[in-house]
Amino acid sequence: MPSDTIAKVQDYKDSLIKKAEQLITQGFPKKIVQLNELLTTPMFYERKFSDVHQDLNIPVPDPVLVNNNDGGDMDKPSAKRARTEPPSVSGVKVMYLPTGSVPCNAPLCEMIKIVKPIIRKLVEDSNFLKMWISFMIPKIEDGNNFGVSIQEDTLAEIQTVETEAAAFFDQISRYFLSRAKVVSKVAKYPHIDDYRRAVVELDEKEYLSLWLVVCEVRNRYSSLHDIVTKNMEKLKKPRSSNAEHLY
Repeated sequence: MPSDTIAKVQDYKDSLIKKAEQLITQGFPKKIVQLNELLTTPMFYERKFSDVHQDLNIPVPDPVLVNNNDGGDMDKPSAKRARTEPPSVSGVKVMYLPTGSVPCNAPLCEMIKIVKPIIRKLVEDSNFLKMWISFMIPKIEDGNNFGVSIQEDTLAEIQTVETEAAAFFDQISRYFLSRAKVVSKVAKYPHIDDYRRAVVELDEKEYLSLWLVVCEVRNRYSSLHDIVTKNMEKLKKPRSSNAEHLY
């Protein structure tokens, strides 16, 4: 392998280690403070569920009157059929909505626009710390592996945080998909108020979830900062140089 390639790889490792230490000592505390301040803003603090309610823009059509003519035998349903076959209830064929499209929930979209970069940053920072600890794990040797076990435990905790942060993205996409399905039910069955209420309940649930996501991201930054700073010495130097004096 060319020497310049080896030198570039080593430079990358050295720069990553330096940036990771700065991230722990400076970046994480600053991020914790920013998230605490965000949770005190009107968008997240003591917000009422009614603030995220939004009209669906799907009117209730006029009822269609069905006339049953008793005079003719062809129009009169047989008693046997009435007993054996329950009447079918079909929805309205939705070709287009007369009042236009059904918009997304604007207050929640505003919150999601703020929350998604926060989640992405946590994923990036977790991945960054994961590589930092991986580079500092020494070669496998017999004995004196207490510091290495601390590195491995910390690495497992960081990987868990990274997985949880990625799952927050999936939660947001599933909300839009679930809402679209319920709204389509409202468009097909506009007379059924339960579907309309289901949309309201789904929006309230997503609002609470977004608030909880910001709290969890803040908590994850705090826990990672705490566990890394408490074990910084062992993470950077897992094996003591004077281990031979212990025997």
